Amino acid sequence: MTITARALNRATLGRQLLLERERLPVLDGIRRVVALQAQDPASPYLALWNRLTGFTPDELDAAFTERSVVKATLMRITLHAVHADDYAPFRAAMQQTLHGSRLGARFAAAGLTPADAEELLPDLLAFADRSRTTPELQAWIERRLGAERTAGAWWGLKGYAPLHHAPTGGAWSFGRRASFVAAGSGPLPAGRQADQEGLRTLILRYLSGFGPASVADMAQFALVRRAPVREALRGLDDTVERLDGPDGTTLYDLPGAPRPAEDTPAPPRLMAMWDSVLLAHAERARLIPPAYRRLVIRVNGDVLPTLLVDGHVAGVWRPADGGIEATAFHPLSSAVWEALAEEARSLGELLAGREPSVYGRYGHWWAKLPEAAEVRLLPTGP
Repeated sequence: MTITARALNRATLGRQLLLERERLPVLDGIRRVVALQAQDPASPYLALWNRLTGFTPDELDAAFTERSVVKATLMRITLHAVHADDYAPFRAAMQQTLHGSRLGARFAAAGLTPADAEELLPDLLAFADRSRTTPELQAWIERRLGAERTAGAWWGLKGYAPLHHAPTGGAWSFGRRASFVAAGSGPLPAGRQADQEGLRTLILRYLSGFGPASVADMAQFALVRRAPVREALRGLDDTVERLDGPDGTTLYDLPGAPRPAEDTPAPPRLMAMWDSVLLAHAERARLIPPAYRRLVIRVNGDVLPTLLVDGHVAGVWRPADGGIEATAFHPLSSAVWEALAEEARSLGELLAGREPSVYGRYGHWWAKLPEAAEVRLLPTGP
């Protein structure tokens, strides 16, 4: 069976609850969409607002506090918010990547080896049995290793160790100064080899939320090597099915997974910064037109908040005095602008009680955008 590019777009949007919001509790919503990018504290909240009917941010606050949803370094070695039940297998799937990236050259420059990290971990996690600030953890490392090794050791361990970010308050549960707490999810793999059981779990969860997908897509989503992905797929041979992608690439999917018709309407959305759906595939054109990729994914990796129109990125947005400033990269119809204005009013209600100037620290990127087709201020008030 061959699937078209537009059908791939609609399949992913449907699984990400972006064809139609659904009335789900926060925990169920996060399980459905698999993982929410969380580099900026506001982004998981805006991502769920885009996907859930009647979303209330207090429910996500409570989930973070109760640790039924956890924030940690996971896929692509970046911060994600995931259901607590997914953390251990996702972390295990990332073992090879985290080991190589966090216990490599920079760690070695501090005079440390991966064996040193494994020896330190039990005591570090015991110390982090309750919320610890970065200075507290650095002081603990300094007592163990000395001042000259502290910076390099902490750089490696804060990404490699099974640590969750602990809520610190503020508008979106987490402030700019991180605190950490041990994951407490039982023993996790050690060493530099990929954990195949964890990787198989991650692949199945990934396909449920972002499929159909290629080996390259799966490897990109987690930032793992393709060879372990292929090995994991061989172990899932009876659990997944194969499709032919629009360019002939072999795609994998879960049997019976929803694939809406390619003419299914995709309503406009105001997407969060770093929204996972924009970064989940090796071929970003599934949602980002190639001409716009460098406009929304900046040179340092920042991914701007975007306008999603007919399932594809069509511009960017940011808060402004009195509303949401929407910058369209190509002309949009009056019906689309009306729908975006309705979204802006809803978003304004969410931001008013939290952070009306959300993402303000990234405003410098707008000066680097080319001349737009149209810029409108979408009012957020009545």
